[in-house]
Amino acid sequence: MNQNAFNLIPALEGEELIFIQSLTRELPADKMQNFVAVYNGKRRKTDQVLLGCILGFFGVAGIQRFMVGQNGMGILYLFTAGFCFIGTIIDIINHKQLTFDYNQQMARESMAMVYAFN
Repeated sequence: MNQNAFNLIPALEGEELIFIQSLTRELPADKMQNFVAVYNGKRRKTDQVLLGCILGFFGVAGIQRFMVGQNGMGILYLFTAGFCFIGTIIDIINHKQLTFDYNQQMARESMAMVYAFN
């Protein structure tokens, strides 16, 4: 059942797949369905964050940080033009790690919500 549920999460690969498998290993089928539904609504795909980084470079600096829930850094990037574009360039390079960190946090929150409702 769990492998079928992982197919419902789009663009799940690599480190994120391993993390989600280890996190949901003990979940029964009904809770796994709930987890997938909640997690799909919260997670970000790497291409979305990369697009945010590129928009931050050419438009509104810091948008990628707002996308991953780092509002303080987003405001700082906004007022400093992405640390004079250096921070934004670093974010473009590290967009996969930004996404993975955010998705880990959302997976933990989703697990907490699944257990809170049942």
